Amino acid sequence: MSINTSMLWADIVQIREKAPLIHNITNFVVMNNTANALLALGGSPIMAHAVEEVADMVKICNALVVNIGTLSSHWITAMEKAIDAAAQANIPIVLDPVGAGATSYRTNTVHSLMSIAAPSIIRGNASEIKACVTEEAKTKGVDSLDSSESAIEAARQLHATYGCTVVISGETDFIVSGGEPIQIKNGHVMMTKVTGLGCTATALCGAFAAVNSQLEMAAAHAMAVMGIAGEMATEQANGPGTLQLHFLDALYNLSAEAIEKRLSAA
Repeated sequence: MSINTSMLWADIVQIREKAPLIHNITNFVVMNNTANALLALGGSPIMAHAVEEVADMVKICNALVVNIGTLSSHWITAMEKAIDAAAQANIPIVLDPVGAGATSYRTNTVHSLMSIAAPSIIRGNASEIKACVTEEAKTKGVDSLDSSESAIEAARQLHATYGCTVVISGETDFIVSGGEPIQIKNGHVMMTKVTGLGCTATALCGAFAAVNSQLEMAAAHAMAVMGIAGEMATEQANGPGTLQLHFLDALYNLSAEAIEKRLSAA
């Protein structure tokens, strides 16, 4: 399956018209970046972590994004309650296993969260995706030690076990969901110098899943938009600092013409 630019644009139009509410249980490092990116695209972010309210909050949202970047025990409890509530309400669940493989605490948390309810989409780098399958996989903090292509088999195992779509981020992004993976080659190496852009990609997966029930295409569309916006931003940026500013502007100003011109996918 390949990306149809008209369908990708149709998803963006829906996001801009409907402003889906995306519940993010995410990390301290990226809250502001993630919220601004969702707003720039057209979505509506909410960051609610309190155990006392997460289940109620999930029920009024259109997608749940769970990001384990800055773990603590009370946040894990909130994630568990939110995932259970989302599963009961049939709301898409997007999981970002940040740093899975770096510590047993982090890796075990990912496996525990997936046991509560199957994620709709899992997005991570190659090492993180491998750690979702085996506790023997290792990461360099939150950075991958492996190429994205090397995690395709692990992604297939995750899909077979949970029925989820798996996104492997890297120089080439792979979207794995049963058939041949979709490959997206958009983006720029400077994006790796800005913290939280991977987490932003996960949040955008939530926005697209909120308007497109075909989760493989929702994830592919999100990653294509990330890469295209990153390319546009890099062309105007002097370095990572200004890249962040121009990235938000690129999301906000993204057009059908830019997508048609720039998309590099197979």
